[in-house]
Amino acid sequence: MIRQSSRRTEAATYCRRIDAGDYWLHRVEAGQVLRIVDVQGNQAADTLFYAADDIAERYSAVDTVAQQGNVYLSTGSTLLSSRQRPMLEIVADLCGRHDTLGGACAAESNSVRYGHDRKCMHSCRDSWMLAIAQHEGLGLSKRDITHNINFFMNVPLSPEGGLTFADGMSDAGCYVEMLAHMAVLVLISNCPQLNNPCSGYDPSPLDVVLWNE
Repeated sequence: MIRQSSRRTEAATYCRRIDAGDYWLHRVEAGQVLRIVDVQGNQAADTLFYAADDIAERYSAVDTVAQQGNVYLSTGSTLLSSRQRPMLEIVADLCGRHDTLGGACAAESNSVRYGHDRKCMHSCRDSWMLAIAQHEGLGLSKRDITHNINFFMNVPLSPEGGLTFADGMSDAGCYVEMLAHMAVLVLISNCPQLNNPCSGYDPSPLDVVLWNE
């Protein structure tokens, strides 16, 4: 559901641009509001969430989808953890639909879908692995790369239950805004995918903004 936010960036406590193909790893405290902005439109933000004080607890697509009875996320959706606790709630959204099923691009999926010559192209999994390597103190490892949300990404379901990758639904400046119900670590890969339309074949920047509520 489309819902505009009343929050103004001038009142934010934190703003950061994520260049195409880069990552963002940050702690968001309980009660803070996180906005992810699709700056130029038709860009995918592949995002992982962990409980900041116990990374063994993380976002669960299975529990979230089952609880809301919908594979897409938008205003009013509550992101549940692997312990079925509320992590974040979407409180504003100018896109209207976000993917929970498409997963993230990786060397393996690039080679299977697009050819062996695409295996070494940069991927979201590469970005996450780089973030983990550069922040060893957090205790994250490759086994912690599990369910993710693809904000702004358009992954229609076929009548047979298959997935397709289609042009994004977000225009320039569209955002999704979430209220944190617990302290969370947020790891975003600004998708570098060049082989399908999830990033318009031309990846572009994202902005992240934080407010203290």
